[in-house]
Amino acid sequence: MGLIAIGDIHGCARSLEALLARIAPSSSDHLLFVGDYIDRGPDSKGVIDRLLALREEVSCTFLRGNHEAMMIEYLDEGTFELWRMNGGVSTLQSYLRREDSSEIHIPAAHAEFIRDTKLYHETDEFFFVHAGLKPDRSLEAARRPPDEEELLWERGHLEAEEPVWEKPVVCGHTPHPKPINREKLILIDTGCVYHMKPGMGRLTAVHLPERTFVDVAYADDG
Repeated sequence: MGLIAIGDIHGCARSLEALLARIAPSSSDHLLFVGDYIDRGPDSKGVIDRLLALREEVSCTFLRGNHEAMMIEYLDEGTFELWRMNGGVSTLQSYLRREDSSEIHIPAAHAEFIRDTKLYHETDEFFFVHAGLKPDRSLEAARRPPDEEELLWERGHLEAEEPVWEKPVVCGHTPHPKPINREKLILIDTGCVYHMKPGMGRLTAVHLPERTFVDVAYADDG
């Protein structure tokens, strides 16, 4: 079985489709998504539609990103201000019943998908999380109990030379022009939705344990 981790999609449905075509996953593969499926990009609803269909074709694990966490707060509590400041408007626009309508309809299957996302996933060789982990805290400590804010928002590990983690951590969250590939850290957010910024604008996946990277350019114009 091939394990393939996929970086932050952020509403870029056509880019996701292009990456899946490039990867061409088989029924024996397992796809692991590190979160941030929604917000900022043009078609968050289309991304969730595709992921729901994809899990019927291929084994998948879907991690929660900080953007899914903000959507859950909106769904459960009506909290919108933080989400609004972080791209939530574009997600809600993708759920308008019609372009000329102000009525928003989020299907129950989409809300369930968002709520069912996992905070982390672990194999014998790798630890997968959306944002990262504090570099001076062991994985054992990070598990008991998991700190959602750390797992979804952490960035301090990016500057750490020697994290104390027992195995490599694979994450997204912080966009970089190229993947980071260190002994204890693999980062695969290459800023697909930030295609207007120099060096950004690619959606990246990594085959594991080989650490073979595959990417496609932003494809959601027009």
